Amino acid sequence: MRQNPARRAALLDAAIEVLARDGARGLTFRAVDAQAQVPGGTASNYFANRDEMLTQAGARVYERLEPEAGSLTGSPEKRRDRARVAELTHEVVERVSTYRTGFLALLELRLEATRRPALRAVLTERIRADVDANIRLHLGDGRPGDATSVELLHLAMNWLILERLTLPDVFPEGRLRELVEQAVERLVPETRDEVPTEADGPAVP
Repeated sequence: MRQNPARRAALLDAAIEVLARDGARGLTFRAVDAQAQVPGGTASNYFANRDEMLTQAGARVYERLEPEAGSLTGSPEKRRDRARVAELTHEVVERVSTYRTGFLALLELRLEATRRPALRAVLTERIRADVDANIRLHLGDGRPGDATSVELLHLAMNWLILERLTLPDVFPEGRLRELVEQAVERLVPETRDEVPTEADGPAVP
């Protein structure tokens, strides 16, 4: 059957909205059709089963979270310092937080992945690829820090965004901004030369 790519994308966006609002258990073909405001049975014409819709919804979240081309590369001033890393980290936090339903839907998908090996494999591959791409960009752009710096920031910012979107009263907005700055300062060295090499052994506190 011929399918319309724009309609498929709209159905996946509707699935993301349903996931964020009702959780994984509420994700049904009927709920997606209603959310997308299309005739009943439309979603079932685009997805073979619920598992396929779940995995494609996860991919769609990342598609929509992709930054604009060039937005994460070097600044016009060719700055490669820790302050630039902090600026980029703030940008990522804002971009992800703005897409609230996408982040919440992804949380639901992560929980569902603990019960669905196929979904876990898809999310693992996609998220690992995203982390690796960030590491390549960070190192290739000559920013201070190493792969571990990028991984630690990834973990810290994910939980910070979780607090911001699910329990916003735990930390005031101003404090969250301060925590981003502190995370970068404590996890990223001032210069690339400060990163210990494997031969040097682990850094001594």
